[in-house]
Amino acid sequence: MEEDLGILLFERNTRGVRLTEAGRLFVEQVAAGIDQLDHAVKVAGMTAAGEYGQLRIGVHGLITGSFLDNLLADYRRSHPCITVEMTETTARDAVMLIRACRIDVAFVVGACELPDCHSRPIWTEPLMVALPAHHRLASQLGVTWDDLASEQFLVRHAGTGPQVHDHIVLRLAGRWSQPAIRRFEVERGTLLSMVAQGFGVTLLGAASGLFPTAGVVLLPITDEPRPIVFSAIWSPHNHSAALRNLFALAGDMGRSTQSA
Repeated sequence: MEEDLGILLFERNTRGVRLTEAGRLFVEQVAAGIDQLDHAVKVAGMTAAGEYGQLRIGVHGLITGSFLDNLLADYRRSHPCITVEMTETTARDAVMLIRACRIDVAFVVGACELPDCHSRPIWTEPLMVALPAHHRLASQLGVTWDDLASEQFLVRHAGTGPQVHDHIVLRLAGRWSQPAIRRFEVERGTLLSMVAQGFGVTLLGAASGLFPTAGVVLLPITDEPRPIVFSAIWSPHNHSAALRNLFALAGDMGRSTQSA
């Protein structure tokens, strides 16, 4: 090595061998390099196993105590070296962000079938209608779509608003008049406050009942044929192990919920 470097690394005498000053500095630098290489190897291995790195998630909203809230909390506890970044967005914008590789996965309402994205159902919730507490139907145990046919529906432009709008139109199609739907550029909390004030009614997943709003009653729609499906969508080119681990945890949680 001394010959290759052209540097004297050791002083040799009858009493033994010791490092020269140049040799001492060389060993220190080599040791630091080995430590950095060892760290790089460990980080690469953890990343390949989905235990290190980041996961960028798109959501339409997050309700404390909901399936998604519990999923993300459990994931962060079990994968503490993964940095979770969250973006609140509509389903349409989420797809654009996935295509641009700006997020890894988005959780949206409904079964999303796109030719250039993968999707899978993650959890379901019963569909509920939010009524003012003084509404004529508020004292019932449940309502039907016939009960709601003449109501004024309120939906948001953002969040799940587009899906809610389309679902109302689908369920009330074929009647003598089109459903009355008004769209607002407001947040979820403001929309529920408008319901409480009597502006109209809106549709929500059952998890919204975990975060009640004063003056609002949530009732199940008894003739809704199936619960709402919430799906994950992601790029087929995304091979993130961190994302696979999230899906594995979601599957475990889903099975635990069904068995309970």
